[in-house]
Amino acid sequence: MRAALIQLCSGDDPAANLPVTLEFVAEAAEAGAELILTPEVTNCVSTSRKRQAAVLQREDDDITLAGLQEAAKAHGVWISVGSLAVKTDDPDGRFANRSYLIAPSGEVTARYDKIHMFDVDVSETESYRESAGYRPGTRAVVADTDTARIGLTICYDLRFPHLYRALAQAGAQIITVPSAFSTGTGPAHWEVLLRSRAIETGCFVLAAAQTGQNTDKRATYGHALAVAPWGEVLADAGTEPCVTLVDLDLATVEKSRKRIPSLSHDRSFERP
Repeated sequence: MRAALIQLCSGDDPAANLPVTLEFVAEAAEAGAELILTPEVTNCVSTSRKRQAAVLQREDDDITLAGLQEAAKAHGVWISVGSLAVKTDDPDGRFANRSYLIAPSGEVTARYDKIHMFDVDVSETESYRESAGYRPGTRAVVADTDTARIGLTICYDLRFPHLYRALAQAGAQIITVPSAFSTGTGPAHWEVLLRSRAIETGCFVLAAAQTGQNTDKRATYGHALAVAPWGEVLADAGTEPCVTLVDLDLATVEKSRKRIPSLSHDRSFERP
């Protein structure tokens, strides 16, 4: 199957971001992509909770989701919406960081709320408290397309290998890792973590990414990557907004797992 990773430099205005995203989707579909993937927070990258409260919408009203559903139907493709920041009914007003899988019919067939919150101090000048604005999800999700079984994750989930193992053991052949990765951690950790998750699970790992100076207070690393089950980097998008195409031979998943069947070698042990 042919997949397309869309790399964006989304700002904090969903209405301005949407036409750019749809143009890339059309480009990917024209190039023969069957599965098109967008990055984390496709609709809005912002560090301001006040700004987010003003521009974000609930799922039923979200213009980005509606636009991508229409695009999936118009082009006859699957779209993995890396994530959208959406309002919820959470009592404390927190948002959801939610991934969607859209079928060629335009129907949303799967939803996944990011489980692991990016609450970190990367350096003395770079810190994040994602849980202050977003509520964490509680459920891992695997979904089927016409040709592949896909496990859904988002960005910081990448650092929790047990989640990826669970998705692979549930039959995932592809795992998505849409991201808005920090420029502080990206050079050191991005590629090695993605390659590790692919090798450990025997899955294709597809990671669409945000890139560049998204707002005056937020920059992202870019380098959307496609990684094969044996750990080879099949495609690297670099640092410019773009569409990156990659052809996947899903038979490679089974071949890799037969060579090293570690997914079936779990043993119980006492924790230290």
